[in-house]
Amino acid sequence: MSGYYALPLLHSASIVTHADSASPPLLELHDARLVRGGNEILHGLSLRIEPGQHTAIVGPNGAGKSSLVRMIHRDDYPLAHDDGTPPMRILGRTRWDVFELRKHLGIVSGDLQQRLTGEDLVDGLDAVISGFFASHVLSFNHEVTDAMREAANTALERLGATRLAHRRFSTLSTGEARRVLIARALVHDPGAVLLDEPTAGLDFVAQRTLLESLRGLAHGGTTLVLVTHHLEEILPEIDHVILLREGQVFAQGSKAEVLRSEVLSAQYGVPIRVRSNGSYFHAEFDETDSGG
Repeated sequence: MSGYYALPLLHSASIVTHADSASPPLLELHDARLVRGGNEILHGLSLRIEPGQHTAIVGPNGAGKSSLVRMIHRDDYPLAHDDGTPPMRILGRTRWDVFELRKHLGIVSGDLQQRLTGEDLVDGLDAVISGFFASHVLSFNHEVTDAMREAANTALERLGATRLAHRRFSTLSTGEARRVLIARALVHDPGAVLLDEPTAGLDFVAQRTLLESLRGLAHGGTTLVLVTHHLEEILPEIDHVILLREGQVFAQGSKAEVLRSEVLSAQYGVPIRVRSNGSYFHAEFDETDSGG
């Protein structure tokens, strides 16, 4: 694959520590191509995430992260291969009804938050319950049961957001709204949750609080797939990292393999120094190697 950064243990079975060999991959793409508006956004994208394999997908703006999320969300569809076979499988299947898929894979994205913020009459509990209907609002034809309300309240409780149940969504802070959206993704108790830049727009206190909540989900058995461009958001529980660059996988493997200065420098095309602070990583511009 053009531009791919070779890693010594890439695709080694030793990388996959959580997966049940009898279970299909949570997400599998093989040479996936996405074309939008006549432009090829993703090309030759191949990756694999196992059930239980907490994963971070990292890349700069324009690397293809949002396009990948849109494909998984079923907003966009990759081109079929020449022989007609689809290049993407979720839990071993190429076709999903969106309602059924959300029972297995919850998705949290900024697009949904924007839509909900514009709905003045939606409160936190309504926003969570709407996850049962794959809709951002409840309408007269949605039959809400007591079991749904109970599940929604339980999901809010898991995020420490019970007090937000009867607050207007449009009045919530960014951090509060993000908690409600994650609860919405959890309302079906899916085995995995994909989070697209979940801390965007949060101050450092709200960011850390939200990340600790996500750690709790990981310890509770929910597989996390975190899409971000900030290394410091990669939780200690995450040990599988996929780097994207220009619509392709640039490198993938364990944190020890991928989160290295030379790999990130090659990905971004500038000198980068990667440091670790306990179980967390962060990257900074390496001025000692900038040639200045």
